[in-house]
Amino acid sequence: MVELTERPFPPGRYPLIVVGSGPGALQLTYSLRRLGIDHAVISDDSEPGGMFRRWPIFQRMLSWTKPYAEPERGTAAYERYDWNSLLADEESNRSIMPGVMDGTSYFPSRPEMELGLRTFAERTGLRIRHGCRWDSTHQDGEDFVLTTSDGGYRAPVAVFAVGIAQPWRPSILELDGVQQYGDLRPAETYAGRRIFIAGKQNSGFEIASGLLPWARQIVLASPSRTRLSVETRTLVGVRARYVQPYEDWALAGGVVILDASIESVERAGAGYAVQTRGAADGRALKFEVDDVIAATGFVSPLRDLPGLGVATFGQSRIPTQTPFWESATVPGLYFAGTIMQGAQGLRKHGIPSNSGAVQGYRYNARVLARHLAETRFGRRLERSRLAADEVVGFLLAQASRAPELWHQRSYLARVLRIEPSEGITDEGIQPLAHFVDGGEVNAVAVALEANGKDDPYPAIYVRAGGALSEHLLPPHPLLDFEGADYRAQLTAALKPVLGGALAGSAM
Repeated sequence: MVELTERPFPPGRYPLIVVGSGPGALQLTYSLRRLGIDHAVISDDSEPGGMFRRWPIFQRMLSWTKPYAEPERGTAAYERYDWNSLLADEESNRSIMPGVMDGTSYFPSRPEMELGLRTFAERTGLRIRHGCRWDSTHQDGEDFVLTTSDGGYRAPVAVFAVGIAQPWRPSILELDGVQQYGDLRPAETYAGRRIFIAGKQNSGFEIASGLLPWARQIVLASPSRTRLSVETRTLVGVRARYVQPYEDWALAGGVVILDASIESVERAGAGYAVQTRGAADGRALKFEVDDVIAATGFVSPLRDLPGLGVATFGQSRIPTQTPFWESATVPGLYFAGTIMQGAQGLRKHGIPSNSGAVQGYRYNARVLARHLAETRFGRRLERSRLAADEVVGFLLAQASRAPELWHQRSYLARVLRIEPSEGITDEGIQPLAHFVDGGEVNAVAVALEANGKDDPYPAIYVRAGGALSEHLLPPHPLLDFEGADYRAQLTAALKPVLGGALAGSAM
C-alpha cells in the first residue's frame, strides 16, 4: 500500500488509476470508493471541474436543472429533471446543483456548474492529486505505466476520463488569424463586423448566439443541413438554447445559413475572402468578412494511447470500446466521462446515446464501477430477489420513473435474471448491448426507446432458452406505463420465462 500524504496518491503502484477530474472522473471515483475499491486519481487541473472550468465560452449550459419538478428533490425520480448533479448514495449529497443556482435560469451558468462539481467533491470527501500532468503511457508486464509531471504511476487497470474537448480544425482553416472555439475575443470586440463561422453544430450556433447582438452579419456554413433537437426529438441537432440564429435566418434577419463546403479561405486586406460551394446545387459564393471562426469539432487528447494499440474512429478520434467502456483493442484500459460515447450501443433508429453529456455518463460511471468491482477485483455485489408476481409491476415502474432509462434510451436497461435454482434476481442497470449480445440464462430487460417521431415507449427484451425476443409497448401521452393495458401486454410477453407464475399480474 502507498502511504497517505497531505497531497494524496504519490507516485507508485496502485490497483487502479483514474486520470481526470471532470464530472466523469468524479462520479467514477465516488462510486469506486462506495464499493471499497482502492484506486488513485490524478489530474492536471488545479481543482475539480474539467472542461467546465473554462467552457462553454458564453457561460451558460445546454443541460437543465429544474429546481421545481413533480418528484421530490433528492429522489431518483427527480434526476430525470436534474441533468447536472452527480449521483450520491447519501441524501445530503444528492441534487446539489439546484442549491448552487441563483434562480435566474434553469440552465446553470458555467461558474454554477463548476461550483456544483467542486461542492460535490468537497462534501463527499473525494481525494484527487491535482496538478499532476499525465504525459505518456507504456505497458510493462501486466501494468500500465503512466509517466507524469510528478513521477511514475503503475496499475493493472487504468481509466482515462480526459474528455473530447480539444478543438480541431481542418487544414483549410489553418490560417493566421482564424479563430477557434475557446480562443475568441470578448464579444463586444465583434461589434459591427462580418463573421464567417465554419461549422453548424452546437458550438457554431453557440458562437452565433453569443455574437448575434454585436455582429453586422453572421454566416454559418458546412456541407450538411442544420438539424434541430426539437425536430429530432433527441439531443441530436442544435439545441433550443442556441436556435435564435436559426430563426433569424428563417425570417431573413441578417444571418446566413448555408449547406455548403468551404473551398478556400484567404487573407483579403484586414479581413478574409471565403469561397463556398453549395452542397446541393454547386453554386459558388464569395464572402468578404472581418473574422473567420472554426467551430469544426473537438478531439480526444489521448496522447500516446493510439501508439499503445488503442483503436479510434471518426474525426474526434474517439476510442473504440466494448459495451462496458473498455478499449476494444487494449484490455484493462477503460474510459469514463464524455469519451464513453465510444461505446455506441445499439443506436436504434440511428439515435446515439447521451453518453456525451453529464446526464448520461454519470450513470455509465456507476455501472462501470460495479463492473470493475466484480470482474477486476473479484467482488460479488449484493443483489435483491423478486417474487414472480412482483416482476410486471417492477419493470413497468422502471420504465415510468427510472432516470437511467430516461436519460440513456435504448442504451442502459434494467435486467432481471431468471433461474430455476435461484429464482428471480435483480442484476441492476446494464448496457443494453451487453444484454442483447448473448447469454444462455433466461432473463428479461426493460429499456426506454425513442424513435425520433413519437413519445418514448418501453422496450422489453426477453431471453428464453437462448432465444431473444423484443416487445415494444405503445407510448403514453403522460408517459405513464403502469396502467392495466401495459400490465396485460407485459404479462403476455413474459410468459416464455415466467409462465403460470404470472397469473393475476395483468390485473
